[in-house]
Amino acid sequence: MTETTTLTVEALAERVAAIFRRTGLNDVQAGALARVIVAGERDACKSHGVYRIEGALRTVKAGKVKPDAIPELSADDGSAIVKVDARGGFANPAFELGVPALAERARRLGLAALVINDCTHFSALWPEVEALTEQGLAALVMCPSYATVAPTGGNKPLLGTNPFAFGWPRKGTSPYVFDFATSVAARGEIELHRRAGKKLPEGWAIDADGNPTTDPEAALAGAMLPFGGHKGSAIGTMIELLAGIMIGDLTSPEVLDYLGTTTLAPFHGELILAFSPEAFAKGRPGDPFARAETLFQTIVGQGARLPSQRRFAARAKSEREGIVLTATETEQLDRLLEKGLDAVS
Repeated sequence: MTETTTLTVEALAERVAAIFRRTGLNDVQAGALARVIVAGERDACKSHGVYRIEGALRTVKAGKVKPDAIPELSADDGSAIVKVDARGGFANPAFELGVPALAERARRLGLAALVINDCTHFSALWPEVEALTEQGLAALVMCPSYATVAPTGGNKPLLGTNPFAFGWPRKGTSPYVFDFATSVAARGEIELHRRAGKKLPEGWAIDADGNPTTDPEAALAGAMLPFGGHKGSAIGTMIELLAGIMIGDLTSPEVLDYLGTTTLAPFHGELILAFSPEAFAKGRPGDPFARAETLFQTIVGQGARLPSQRRFAARAKSEREGIVLTATETEQLDRLLEKGLDAVS
């Protein structure tokens, strides 16, 4: 039987934060990164859990992210746009800094946007969406990545995996949340297949010559494909425009040019939109939250599953019973804590 270790959410967060501090991150950066990584493990999203630590540290070691960055907030009271300069650090502390101002503007104005510039991003978007649904707001979050996805009909990487997330608040229960890459699968999923020696499903990727492949190595050297063909390709392009060009930050091809590799976490910007359902529905009949529940109940009543329900179930179990790590994962954490950046190739 494979040996496992069970830690509380808090204990794992302390261990992950200690690793980041050991490798030169300040408390602002280390704390925010630990919270989002542990959220991934807590919710059984292994592709965004402790597996991501080495990639973040590799980026620090390469000098492509500032471990001691202090993000700066800029918020004109008369504007619906809140801006945070990540100052070359990770996106997560910049997001945490901007959320209170974003939420206040969205409630006061009905909608507001948070723009994060000059940040390194490596994590899932659903923790950010949920930070806003906890405030009673609906939210959209998006960002580019680096060029690893071929547009439909193309044969070379151009678009990023370009994740896109949405959340709707629900009273007394978990929010309605979806978070997905606009590629068929997240790049982390292909890497996990490679590590496990498993073939990819058909239709996930093409090789360097533009031919379909199920070999993870060939896929990583070639390009992933958009989900839904031309529809995913169009949404991915929209994200390049809105969360790259419109906010004055890098597009996915520019990110790859800057980094020169896909082994480091991407450096770009992020766009977060927050909406007040009450403000939009004001003066119209019906409570928007009650009407949404009717929709959700009808979906479930047909035997369908709302997105993120498995994740919320895993969260409840982790909070009740702790987070289970394999022996390999525990050894990885111990090695990183002991050796710091020397443990990272």
